[in-house]
Amino acid sequence: MKLLSVNVGLSRPNPWKQIKLTGIDKRPVEGPVMVTPPRAKGLGMVGLAGDRVYDVHNHGGPDQAVYAYAREDLDFWEAELGQPLPNGVFGENLTTEGVDGNAALIGERWRVGPDVILEVSCPRIPCGTFQGWLAQAGWIKRFILAARPGPYFRVIEPGEIQAGDQIEIVHRPDHDVTIAISFRALTIEPELLPRLLLADALPSDLRELVRTRTPRRV
Repeated sequence: MKLLSVNVGLSRPNPWKQIKLTGIDKRPVEGPVMVTPPRAKGLGMVGLAGDRVYDVHNHGGPDQAVYAYAREDLDFWEAELGQPLPNGVFGENLTTEGVDGNAALIGERWRVGPDVILEVSCPRIPCGTFQGWLAQAGWIKRFILAARPGPYFRVIEPGEIQAGDQIEIVHRPDHDVTIAISFRALTIEPELLPRLLLADALPSDLRELVRTRTPRRV
């Protein structure tokens, strides 16, 4: 299990939302990149030095500090779409190999390189910017049905990371709530929502959303 590339965003115009700019255009960078816990959501901050988000209402902050996507899933979409998909094109900060982020448990912890520890927090939910960036009509629906969202992480231990670093799973919590299950629950299978409350590490805003969407038992 290893890190294939570390990807940092370039700001570019965003014609797909009212927000003027987007950081979805992420490119692999050479050399080490510092990873630190960002401050509160709403400031545009993420975990990687040199990167940021512009849709501050929906992205960024401590629970969405780092986003990872597997090269294996990019290869799946390459075959589906019939076009090359370079590392970073899905807006991921980390392109990984040999580890299934969709099977990661909420609260699972990964060591990346010698120092950095990341904690799985929630799945990526696709938006209009993602669809416009890929120029694929119906992309949001297609991405949802495939249920290969990739995980967001919190930063537990800061440090530097770079391409080639080894990835090690150092903690797995005692529940079965994976990124794939939580993604399906939050999108097309709401009957799964009650299961998400088993995951203590689920972000507080999602826990509240789950509670409001789950019917009360009489």
